[in-house]
Amino acid sequence: MTIWIDADSCPRPIRAIIMKAAARLKIITVFVADRNLTDCAGNFVRMQVVEPGMDSADSWIVEHVQKGDLSISRDIILASKLVEKGSTVIDDRGTIYTEENIAERLSVRNMMADFRESGIFSEKTKPMSPRDIQSFANMFDKEITAALRSEIGSKN
Repeated sequence: MTIWIDADSCPRPIRAIIMKAAARLKIITVFVADRNLTDCAGNFVRMQVVEPGMDSADSWIVEHVQKGDLSISRDIILASKLVEKGSTVIDDRGTIYTEENIAERLSVRNMMADFRESGIFSEKTKPMSPRDIQSFANMFDKEITAALRSEIGSKN
């Protein structure tokens, strides 16, 4: 298993949680962005800098992700592609995207985009709260534990 992070929009506190788990559990973790994030370093942590451009980090992750990997992204379109490839996806607020819910999430995202384009709704990302960070940490721990158990079970 590898952990893939769409690092362009991943908040620093979330990156810290991921890196601490990577070192503790010895799991290869790849942060992907179109710029170097100097705090993304350590044992089992790699920073992959891609060419600048629309969705270049997303495309790189989709190309490299494998079934059973864990991915972190708030981008629902990217999450949809990753779920399709068999990756479990968590956003930075602790929401999990699965085969069962991704179509609905994508539909809501598209509807909200239509509203924004029509001037009906203006969306702003609210600042990350301690509760959001805790929600992420809880879901991340739950999913990484399940993935590791599944990996161990498949080896036996």
